[in-house]
Amino acid sequence: VMKQIKREILLPFKIEQAFAFFADARNLESITPSFLNFKIIEVPNEIDEGALLRYRLKLFQIPIYWKTRIIAWRPPYFFIDMQLKGPYRFWVHQHRFESRGKQTFMQDIVDYQSKGSIFSSAINYLFVERQVNRIFDYRAERIIEEMKKIFR
Repeated sequence: VMKQIKREILLPFKIEQAFAFFADARNLESITPSFLNFKIIEVPNEIDEGALLRYRLKLFQIPIYWKTRIIAWRPPYFFIDMQLKGPYRFWVHQHRFESRGKQTFMQDIVDYQSKGSIFSSAINYLFVERQVNRIFDYRAERIIEEMKKIFR
């Protein structure tokens, strides 16, 4: 069963700054909950369409390797990453930015499908959906604080 999560936030930064923050994959560690033990394994110096990124995280002490490709790159308005290998059957994450004067309206839109069998709907409902929401709730709390460290 395909699921979607959508988060919207108004950032007190110009669109170029907002895009730059998210375009630097190294910033992901600071906006990812510590319980995931998220670590970047490989990220190119310059991100562009086609770029490959590799991460490692741990869920219940089980190491999970995640490989994504940037499938669309339109600075400073949006970029889209797609999981090639990882914890989901399907994962596409859109990062959208809209200028609102000196602020930026940002949307995260994630379409995903859990791995699993005939029980995947139950697994998703009981576990995966809750975890994905928890991760994005944490991000929403941390983004502005982390951006302030860079763009004072």
